[in-house]
Amino acid sequence: MAMMKKLMVFIMLLVPFYGFSQARLENLLAEREKMHREWKASESKKSGIFGNRTKKDMIETHDWMARIIQKDNQIMDELKMLSEIEKTEITYEKNDYKFISQKQEREIAILKRALAEKDQVVEEKKSDKRTYEWTTLIFFLSTLAFGYLYFKRRKSG
Repeated sequence: MAMMKKLMVFIMLLVPFYGFSQARLENLLAEREKMHREWKASESKKSGIFGNRTKKDMIETHDWMARIIQKDNQIMDELKMLSEIEKTEITYEKNDYKFISQKQEREIAILKRALAEKDQVVEEKKSDKRTYEWTTLIFFLSTLAFGYLYFKRRKSG
């Protein structure tokens, strides 16, 4: 039972964290999408003479790409963390089900023993009843035999 309480406390602490992580992942994805739009805009920027791209334009585009890669790394870290949370949650659920299963197996064994004991008591009662029935039958027959012999003796004597 103590294990169940610990598990419930852990899950209650983990669920809000999981929800927070999910929201954080959505935020990171939205930020990446925004950066991607900025990168696209910088890609089409041509501030050089005759409408060509300058070194400054290319550096800006490169910087946006570096930021996107950095954001992708943050997203990957967040996904790894979510995966670990899910694995932990599954492990705890598995252990919880295992605990419940073992508890039920113990209870079933206890019930089987109790049923076997009750069956034994019933068999003992049946045996006692048969003994009583046979004793009663023998007593009845012997009483009849003695009564017959008594009346036969009284008639002849």
